[in-house]
Amino acid sequence: MAAQLDLLVSIGDLIELPHRGDHKGRQIYLAPPSFVEKALGRYLLLGVRPNGAPLVNESLGAGIQHKGHTRSLKLDAQLAPGRLRAAGLHEIPLDHWLKRPRTDQPAAVVTVMRQRLDGAGESGEVGGLKIIDTAASVRYYRGRWRQLASSDSGDFVARRSQAYGADLWCFVRVEHGVPRALVDLPVDDLAAAGCDEAWRTQAAIDALADTPQVMYIRPAPGTSGDRCLDLFSPVPGWAQRYLELVGIPVPQARGALVSYRVPMSAIGQVRAFFTDMLWMHVREEGGVA
Repeated sequence: MAAQLDLLVSIGDLIELPHRGDHKGRQIYLAPPSFVEKALGRYLLLGVRPNGAPLVNESLGAGIQHKGHTRSLKLDAQLAPGRLRAAGLHEIPLDHWLKRPRTDQPAAVVTVMRQRLDGAGESGEVGGLKIIDTAASVRYYRGRWRQLASSDSGDFVARRSQAYGADLWCFVRVEHGVPRALVDLPVDDLAAAGCDEAWRTQAAIDALADTPQVMYIRPAPGTSGDRCLDLFSPVPGWAQRYLELVGIPVPQARGALVSYRVPMSAIGQVRAFFTDMLWMHVREEGGVA
């Protein structure tokens, strides 16, 4: 359930925003009905109407294709924007929807995060703290999470509990198993999900440790030329949206967190995107054993 919720937030069906008022934390809201043009005549539908009302009327709804957590529609490119707006959907420009950060080196990303810890005050006791173990396999994300040990020293991507709501994402400095400084995420864009900064920071830490996160590319069953991409670590929302743009979700391969089918013609740009933005090791032979 949590994984599906993360996907809906990443793609834009739900919006995660800071809690209004004095109470710390974040809340999830229904995103307004919207559409993004993926390619000429192909549209990704986003958002949720209250009380389970259909996103579009029956004449448009009959053509919706459901793939995993996504909904898409093929329409005449000349008529589509007017028809979708008439149905009450707001158009989101592609660049605004993707919201990808600038290309950077992993060392630069980690340095910025550590500078934030340098400027943070003493954290004091942190309840329910769990860290991502950099030494654990990048191919088993759930197995990387653990409690602090007395031997831990360093800076870690982490989550901490709060009285109400989901655990908060944070970056924490630890000395001999004791938290010393902490910053809650996100800090760059308060409207973004904390996991976006956390997962990119962890990808940078893994790359610097010479154990980069991995993507497998394998032939897509039942197709002539398409490929399947298998990911073993969660990716930030902007990378998830990029995957929705170039491919379609398919049942995940054994051991993978998510899998996507992508045309062979897009493989080069996909490889470049994930090596440039998340410093992944891309393996094209064989896929998941």
